[in-house]
Amino acid sequence: MFYMIYSEDVASSLDKRLATRPAHLARLEQLKAEGRLLLAGPLPSIDSLDPGSAGFSGSLVVAEFASLTDAQHWADADPYLAAGVYARSTVKPFKKVLP
Repeated sequence: MFYMIYSEDVASSLDKRLATRPAHLARLEQLKAEGRLLLAGPLPSIDSLDPGSAGFSGSLVVAEFASLTDAQHWADADPYLAAGVYARSTVKPFKKVLP
């Protein structure tokens, strides 16, 4: 089943986010290689694809896991969480309808 992982950044975390990005992306690439990643991306803090120094307010990942518990464990192990980029992550089941 798919699960949505919505993570919220702490204020002024852009430098930590940039420093930790390679480790964060490596985990997403692993999900992609396994055919389990539906979508992933950051949430710009302003209405722009490139928010510059405004940074990001969080991230959204939708991926397939065996259970809600597995999805939560994956989210809890995110390098962004360990580095203090994320304040919290919310994990919920997701039912893809369209497209």
